[in-house]
Formats: sequence, structure tokens, C-alpha cells
Amino acid sequence: MDKARKVLVVDDEEIVRLSHMRTLAGQSCNVEAARGAEEALEKMQSEPADVVLLDLRMPGMDGLAALKAIKERWPETEVVIITGYPSVYTAREAVRLGAFDYLVKPVGPDEVLAVANEAMAQRLAPPQREKGAKDSKKGWAKYLN
Repeated sequence: MDKARKVLVVDDEEIVRLSHMRTLAGQSCNVEAARGAEEALEKMQSEPADVVLLDLRMPGMDGLAALKAIKERWPETEVVIITGYPSVYTAREAVRLGAFDYLVKPVGPDEVLAVANEAMAQRLAPPQREKGAKDSKKGWAKYLN
């Protein structure tokens, strides 16, 4: 990844934020963290992220509402949902709202690194997402059947 590129980690659990930040720190990109959706949206307002790793269950605004707000205001930002409470409903809603991927906790460093790199590559790719974009989403297929 490029130092000018930004990844925002959003989770109400400090240990999760720190873990994801530590994993991404060596990737030559700017990594920031937010404790919740409201703080994430404030950070996005001042400097939008290229990729957002977003928890679903947080106090205040939940991850789906944050995903919707991010995609409405910054449609080019790729958002990866990471949840400890997966459901068919949230997976489908995340797809509908434009999430890049949907991962289930616990996620290891290799998985975080892989999805962040894939999302960044998608973010930097020429805009050809209409046809087949959702077909390439691999993380949530098991939740949609």
C-alpha cells in the first residue's frame, strides 16, 4: 500500500482497534482508528479514508447505518464489515449498501491484511464495478445461501 493511502479502523473494542492497527502499521499506509461510527464519520469529514474496517455492533450508531452514511457521502471508499454477530440479514444488508466484504470475528492478522489489500486494490482500480462486482465478493457467500 501507499503512504498517501488511508485505512480507518472502527471498533468500540480497544483491543480490536489496536490489533488491526498493529497489523496494518507495516503496510506503508496511514492507519487511523475511531471508537465508534460517529467518530469515524467526523474523521471521514476532515480526511476521507480509502478503506474502512467497520464493526457492526457498537454503542450509538451501528455499523450498517455508518456503512450507509459512508457510501452516500464517499461512494469511492471501500468498506469491510467485521462482526462477531453474523446473520443473514446483516450480510444481505451490507451487500445491498455496498460493502466490499463481510468478515466474521475472530479475524487473524493475515485475513485483515489480505482484505485490506484487496479493498485498497479495488479502490485504486479503474471504475468498472457495475457488472460482476458482487460476484467477486468472497467473504459473505456462506451467509447469503
